[in-house]
Amino acid sequence: MNNRWHPSVTVAAIIERDGRFLLVEEETSEGLRLNNPAGHLDPGESPAEGCAREALEETAYAFAPSELVGIYLSRFQREATGEDITYLRFAFCGELGAHDPSRALDTGIVRTLWLTPQEVRDSASRHRSPLVLRCMEDYLAGTRHPVSLIYTDASVSR
Repeated sequence: MNNRWHPSVTVAAIIERDGRFLLVEEETSEGLRLNNPAGHLDPGESPAEGCAREALEETAYAFAPSELVGIYLSRFQREATGEDITYLRFAFCGELGAHDPSRALDTGIVRTLWLTPQEVRDSASRHRSPLVLRCMEDYLAGTRHPVSLIYTDASVSR
C-alpha cells in the first residue's frame, strides 16, 4: 500500500511594471479566478525555466526570472469533489520582455490584467489561491533570494 504524499509543484511569475502587477483571469472549476502567471513544472525543466515558459504561455510576454521571491506550500480542497491537493510553489520575479500580441494565450486564460497592489488586495475573494496575494506582498517587502538557491541536477533534463 503506497500512501506517499505527492505535492503538485508549480511555478509563478511575480511581474511588476510601473507599480502594477500582471495577473491572469482564468477559467477554473470554481469559476473565473485571478492568478499570477503560473502553472505546473514540466518534466525536464528547472523551476526558473518552467516559470519563463508559463509566463509566456499565459501572458504572451517574455519573462526572464532573475530572483526567487519565495517557496510556498498551500493546500486546496475542492468542495464539489472532495479532491485534496497540496501545492509547492516557486515564485520568481525578473525581467519582463517583449509582448507578442499575435500569440494566443494558454487554454483557460481569458485575459491579462495590470492591477495596482490595492486592486490585488481588494480582489482577494477572486484569487485562485491565497498565494497570489502572499507572493505580491513578499515581493513588495523586498524578499529576494538568488535563483541559484534552487539547484537543478543535469539528470533532470536527460
